[in-house]
Amino acid sequence: MTKTNQNLSDQKLNIGLAQIAPVWLDREATLAKIILKIEEAAEKNCQLVAFGEAVLPGYPFWVERTDGARFNSQIQKEIHAHYLDQAVQIEAGHLDQVCALSAKNKMAIYLGTIERPSDRGGHSVYASLVYINSEGEIGSVHRKLMPTYEERLTWSTGDGHGLRVHKLGAFTVGGLNCWENWMPLPRAALYAQGEDLHVSVWPGSYRNTHDITRFIAKESRSYVVSVSGLMRTSDFPKGTPHLDLILENSGDVLADGGSCLAGPDGEWVIEPVVDKESLMVATIDHARVREERQNFDPSGHYSRPDVTRLIVNRKRQRIVEIED
Repeated sequence: MTKTNQNLSDQKLNIGLAQIAPVWLDREATLAKIILKIEEAAEKNCQLVAFGEAVLPGYPFWVERTDGARFNSQIQKEIHAHYLDQAVQIEAGHLDQVCALSAKNKMAIYLGTIERPSDRGGHSVYASLVYINSEGEIGSVHRKLMPTYEERLTWSTGDGHGLRVHKLGAFTVGGLNCWENWMPLPRAALYAQGEDLHVSVWPGSYRNTHDITRFIAKESRSYVVSVSGLMRTSDFPKGTPHLDLILENSGDVLADGGSCLAGPDGEWVIEPVVDKESLMVATIDHARVREERQNFDPSGHYSRPDVTRLIVNRKRQRIVEIED
């Protein structure tokens, strides 16, 4: 390969969109599915693979199906306790196998998790988007800033610590969880740090991704990846607490996917894919970002920091700071 061709090759990135259903609220079984998809992505020479929101170990679909707002309900307590038991504790090594595969295959990973962190006492959970770099190191853990509607009955509110971007080849990648992608200021915080590949993760909903993916791409003049999960009644393990009640109020499909990829002009690279588990792969070219920034760059030449500026607090919020 000539030096010129090598330089052109360095501007491109192979990315994978892993649309899978969890083995709901079963961390180890879901991890096994995630590992298989990472290995498939490696076989397809992906340099980045992303998974949907809360896929490990699953989205709280029970809340709206089991009278979740009833105070002091024994049903809610039992399901919530099971949720915490199956959540991810990074410090306990639950993602070590994923990190090792990342390093082995020199592939970065975005993974939506339900995190049960010890730095907030170890008994609350957060919808956390974890970025693992191609060396197998966790680069950021972004806890969802504001859980949406019924999510607030089980997820805690996050902080700005994870509003970070990461260099990946020619690209600078960042990500947000689900409806955070509708929030202008978190998007602006990532744009201002140089983001030109945006990863938005969702529990699975074509009704969301088919609009916002292209909107963010046009606003940011970046590539935008929307990665969704799936959820079908067949994905509920038989041992799920109060399964009969959950299924009684559920259709066959609870989350239909909708993973997709838009280019920096807002046009589809991969149109939304629904109702099936799939690994979608595309090669993106950083030259397209630079071309589209010619007439609009939201944090560069088309910004007015003398008029409007954003302050971001990235301090990890804790209830106690101990000084020995």
